[in-house]
Amino acid sequence: MQGKIQVEDAALAAILGLAAHEVPGVVGMSPVGLKEGLSRILGKREAKEGVVVKPDPEKPGAYTADLYVVVAFGVNIPAVVESIGERVAWAARELAGKELSRVKVHVTGVSRGEGEA
Repeated sequence: MQGKIQVEDAALAAILGLAAHEVPGVVGMSPVGLKEGLSRILGKREAKEGVVVKPDPEKPGAYTADLYVVVAFGVNIPAVVESIGERVAWAARELAGKELSRVKVHVTGVSRGEGEA
């Protein structure tokens, strides 16, 4: 098969969000901005929620990623953050064929259980 495969930014954000959810200790993602917050209130959630992906202007072909996460109470937050960074970098590279020049994880909350994210 010949041709070019293009992964859109929204699809990359969804891949990264799903990869972050796989990390033990991550309870959920936080809405980024008013639009995502309203969508959550209205019951609409997407895999890309809590993920901001942008092309890196300093490194052509690479992207930066900001992830906004809620972690479980009692976890080692630095270890969870490190695991998220490794997991999303792997997912971008192996699943989407994209390189991340920077991954920044924002821990926006701590929750006691799955239903409180």
